Amino acid sequence: MENSTWAWIGGTIGVVLLLIILLYLLHKFVQGGQFKKDHILMDGKVVIITGANTGIGKESAIDLARRGAKVYMGCRDKKRGEEARLEVIEKSGNPHVYFRPLDLASMASIRTFAANFKNEETRLDVLMNNAGVMMIPKCHTEDGFEMQIGVNHMGHFLLTNLLLDLLKKSAPSRIINVSSLAHSMGQINKADLNSDKSYNRISAYGQSKLANILFTRELARRLEGTKVTVNALHPGVVNTELARHFPAFFHFILRPAMYTIYKTPKSGAQTQIRLAVDPVLEDVTGKYFSDCKEAKPRPQALDDEMAAWLWNESVKWTKLEG
Repeated sequence: MENSTWAWIGGTIGVVLLLIILLYLLHKFVQGGQFKKDHILMDGKVVIITGANTGIGKESAIDLARRGAKVYMGCRDKKRGEEARLEVIEKSGNPHVYFRPLDLASMASIRTFAANFKNEETRLDVLMNNAGVMMIPKCHTEDGFEMQIGVNHMGHFLLTNLLLDLLKKSAPSRIINVSSLAHSMGQINKADLNSDKSYNRISAYGQSKLANILFTRELARRLEGTKVTVNALHPGVVNTELARHFPAFFHFILRPAMYTIYKTPKSGAQTQIRLAVDPVLEDVTGKYFSDCKEAKPRPQALDDEMAAWLWNESVKWTKLEG
């Protein structure tokens, strides 16, 4: 073989290796901030995590269980919930991990979950509102809510309010709302909050994630002086099942190519884990976090008048007073 051919082969191999190294370094970089305080324990603490059977919810369950917390996994699918529970126990070494059925698309299921939990436990130290749906075709919850505003906001709004008495009793305690940078493309549509007149899956998702932050701000205001804190967060672009409703071409073509710019579920869970665990944040409330540090949300997420309006609407929708 001629020297020029060997040189070409060697050069090609070098370019490929360099590309692999660069992609690896990029993948490591996009993992973002990591919560390193593994020494902090949660012995005696009781935690609820919604949507804990997969993704960042499951990683949060593993981490908090490893720290000694008693973890309740609120999930819709019994089979997947039980499988995830056993995995969390195996990886954490903590047997005090429980699956309880919770369908955030059903106000009745949420009320049943909350009532049953109160019959089991006399305290609640951390409520992690993690579950969510993203950019799905138009459909409705059991109660007639557009699914994204229904699950991502209304479901967690009701669940949180039904558990506030236990959270106050257990103070200092924490509420963590998983939002998204997608709130930046959201607006609260007062005239069509339920997307009855028109529906766009992207803007409806953005509206629901904006609602998470507005809910956080209004709840923080209402909880002043109680030692119950509430904060919202953006977990990052994470490789989870949340994108299950994306077009087929995304899954078969783009998603593998985008591996390098995705966070792993473990990395994506770091911010909510910090919000649940870090003693430095014990008195921090009403804030928005990203990559394990406080961040500034978009201007529409700082509208306290809109936050109050959304709270009142949410009370009506969920029949909270009834």
